[in-house]
Amino acid sequence: MTHQVLTMQMKTEWVQNIDALNGSVRAVDKGLLDILLFDRTTRKNILWATSDYCANGPDFGELCEVKPELVTGKYAALIQPRVTKSQNAQLGRTRDKAEVFTPSWICNKQNNLVDAQWFGREDVFNIESGNSWTATTSPISFNGVKKGWQKYVDAQRLEISCGEAPYIVSRYDTVTGEKIPLAQRIGLLDRKMRVVRENTTSEAEWLTWAQRAFESVYGFEYQGDNLLLARENLLYTYIEYYYERFQRAPNIPLLRRIAHIISWNIWQMDGLKYVVPGSCKPEEDGQISMLDYLDNGTFTLIDTAGQCPGCIRGDIFRHTGIYCRIMDWRSKCSRTFLSMMKGGKP
Repeated sequence: MTHQVLTMQMKTEWVQNIDALNGSVRAVDKGLLDILLFDRTTRKNILWATSDYCANGPDFGELCEVKPELVTGKYAALIQPRVTKSQNAQLGRTRDKAEVFTPSWICNKQNNLVDAQWFGREDVFNIESGNSWTATTSPISFNGVKKGWQKYVDAQRLEISCGEAPYIVSRYDTVTGEKIPLAQRIGLLDRKMRVVRENTTSEAEWLTWAQRAFESVYGFEYQGDNLLLARENLLYTYIEYYYERFQRAPNIPLLRRIAHIISWNIWQMDGLKYVVPGSCKPEEDGQISMLDYLDNGTFTLIDTAGQCPGCIRGDIFRHTGIYCRIMDWRSKCSRTFLSMMKGGKP
């Protein structure tokens, strides 16, 4: 399925069959695609940040932007989930970028640990059985929990180096490709959406708290193809839960609002430097810097001309690159991800 412009009356069949394993950026209108490719920090598009696509031409270089025309038309099937890539391609990405995807049953175990800590009890959302699980059927109880269901929905969660975001949304197993039914999903956002479904009564209330759930989950990824897949997976997750609740497809303005949130919260970043990939540049003055060796208190002179001082020292606070920004939705203010680290700066 290639990109197609969706009307206000999107077909039920499309909603029921959206599938992140079948081709390009799949079934979004031009405006939605533009949002999903947008980088909120640079105000440009996300970067490829991988050499996997260089053979397709100069526009596919590592530091080139991912443009809509490069993932549609004849390139509609270019970006594919990891599970569909060749074994050599998977091994290459593991070697070059330490890319290792986690099976859903392990994601579930780890997410269960988070919830066991939050609720003070185990087996809240599902009961594990070896390499599988069965979702609980009774509404999630917040009895005995000091924080109510709204606090759970608002609780911020972050998936680092998120790949296709399997810890956040579990539409399919990223290792096997097996699709996971909505009722059995185990992602951090899936759990929040279940709580929203069980505790809201009106459409307006559902819309408000579903949006807050999306505002509460974050993830960063280095490689542009994975990032786009992650963003798509979150958008399709919203569509699926909306359809489950209302038995109709959400309209385009609503989807664009959710896509806007996703483009802020699932962002592209070098996780070792907290900057946009490839954005570090030499210091402008090119001077010799005196660096303090803290282990013995002595000094040494290092010529930093032509280099980023943060890259030389491995100091996340001294990079000359573009520090990535994320949105604090409650204060409606963006801030650098670095600012949340001890010693960080805005």
